Amino acid sequence: MKRNSLSLGLLLVVSLVLAACAPAATPTPAPEPTAMPEPTATPEPELADIVDTAIADGRFTTLVAAVQAAELVDTLKGEGPFTVFAPTDDAFAALPEGTLDSLLLPENKQQLTDILLYHVVAGKVMAADVVGLTSAPTVLGQDIAIKVDMGNVYLNESVQVIITDIETSNGVIHVIDAVLLPPTAEESNTIVDVAVADGRFTTLVAAVQAAGLVETLQGEGPFTVFAPTDDAFAALPAGTVESLLLPENKQQLTDILLYHVVSGKVMAADVVGLTSAPTVLGKDIKITVTDGKVFLNDTVQVIITDIETSNGVIHVIDAVLLPPQ
Repeated sequence: MKRNSLSLGLLLVVSLVLAACAPAATPTPAPEPTAMPEPTATPEPELADIVDTAIADGRFTTLVAAVQAAELVDTLKGEGPFTVFAPTDDAFAALPEGTLDSLLLPENKQQLTDILLYHVVAGKVMAADVVGLTSAPTVLGQDIAIKVDMGNVYLNESVQVIITDIETSNGVIHVIDAVLLPPTAEESNTIVDVAVADGRFTTLVAAVQAAGLVETLQGEGPFTVFAPTDDAFAALPAGTVESLLLPENKQQLTDILLYHVVSGKVMAADVVGLTSAPTVLGKDIKITVTDGKVFLNDTVQVIITDIETSNGVIHVIDAVLLPPQ
């Protein structure tokens, strides 16, 4: 029994000695953290050129067809940069019936080209720059007028810019609500044309025609016309108008009409500061202001002012002016 106890004790001692002499356990190193990949920036979508942008948009199918018919595709795909005032399909649809079909005919290619180039300005002119301009030279060589009114931008007085800054690879597109017509292609807007279109001056127009003054009043001018309405002519003594329209009374009629015309463009704000104005006939008309109303020769009232035309201005009066004998 003693031998067994001694053996067990000896084994225990040897075990403890071996354990003490054993090398220390090497700690297992912690795994290195896995590096996360750097986030990749989303690439900016590549801009298309003006033509391809217009095609993709879907609101400019008529404009694109016109550009193709005028063979301006390569030009508007070129390096540029260009600023395009782009009429929508609705803008083209608002043209007088048959106008677009006529413009797309091969024989009218030059006219169509001129109209399209009148919508293009060289350079990239963003909206922030447009609002600081009063006009811009087009690629056609004729300026478009620019006006800012109540925060809205208008071209040539009435065409509104409705969407701005559609950027392209070779310029920028601003969307407009009507087609711009260059002066050479624009509907005539002279004093005679405005009077005809107005509808209140049929007798005056007939008198101008009978006196052979149409070309004069369609000329460069500018002129200021005090225009009697049909009611004003009707207020003349019975038979007066019929008599004046007779060929043998042409000189008398001409004198009366020229007594309604002043050289230069005299707006209402200027008229109220005058006491008289020299007419084309060579005789003055007297001007007075009473209670904010303007009267010519004391009794003829100016009832509507500042109807602007391409060659002057029309002020409407309620009676016919008769030159002094």
